[in-house]
Amino acid sequence: MNLELSNPPSDGISNLRFSNASDHLLVSSWDKLVRLYDVSTNSLKGEFLHGGPVLDCCFHDDSSGFSVGADNKVRRIVFNVGKEDILGMHESPVRCVEYSYATGQVITGSWDKTVKCWDPRGASGPDRTQVGTYLQPERVYSLSLVGNRLVVATAGRHVNIYDLRNMSQPEQRRESSLKYQTRCVRSYPNGTGYALSSVEGRVAMEFFDLYGTFATGGCDGFVNIWDGNNKKRLYQYSKYPTSISALSFSRDGQLLAVASSYTYEEGEKSHEPDAIFVRSVNEIEVKPKPKAYPNHAA
Repeated sequence: MNLELSNPPSDGISNLRFSNASDHLLVSSWDKLVRLYDVSTNSLKGEFLHGGPVLDCCFHDDSSGFSVGADNKVRRIVFNVGKEDILGMHESPVRCVEYSYATGQVITGSWDKTVKCWDPRGASGPDRTQVGTYLQPERVYSLSLVGNRLVVATAGRHVNIYDLRNMSQPEQRRESSLKYQTRCVRSYPNGTGYALSSVEGRVAMEFFDLYGTFATGGCDGFVNIWDGNNKKRLYQYSKYPTSISALSFSRDGQLLAVASSYTYEEGEKSHEPDAIFVRSVNEIEVKPKPKAYPNHAA
């Protein structure tokens, strides 16, 4: 499979995510919409209008999801009926959202310098759905979640690591080793560490769970697959029309969704239209290569 999705967003694509249960793809964008696609039929299943640019989205299950954005609100969307609930609000735009299957909570990070946890099962009303508020050293730019481990990356190159079972204080407080502002953090699938990207290359990242290798997409329009343990590039795909703003592997690792969407690294200028490409993943592209040892003759 190598296709371009029909009916793409009309403005910058902030994120896209495959479902854990199907080949449905949830997409957030600056045109104030969340879109749900069925990749297997290349069809748009639904559109959900927000009060401002949508900065992130994630699935709850195959029938519902969560979204956040510039209108400061945290939403739950029920796809088949087009219903939405407001779980609550931050005091500034909400940059990122994750759903924890371990705790059943929604976790959001905002430019108001807080992380908040919400219980979507609670009765309607922000007081009854909000589980906790956790102050951060700076604006939250990216979250990553594996099991009970939450990694929070903020402005000022701060990184806080939490255990969701005890959010009273971070397990670790660290600083990014990168020179420039953090753009994206992604945890290793086994929870042993994380990878950071910065605004220097405006890089999107996504791990391939089976092998612990990861894909990156940059403002140069290229998607690369890396073996982080051996610090080697495994594969480079053909160039996409413009910057890569987001990436997502399907639940079985068979597909990779690529958001080709200009990220304004060169300011306002004419650019290729926003597009979403989905390609099949071959094992040879993502599997670490065995280390070659010198063959010492006897």
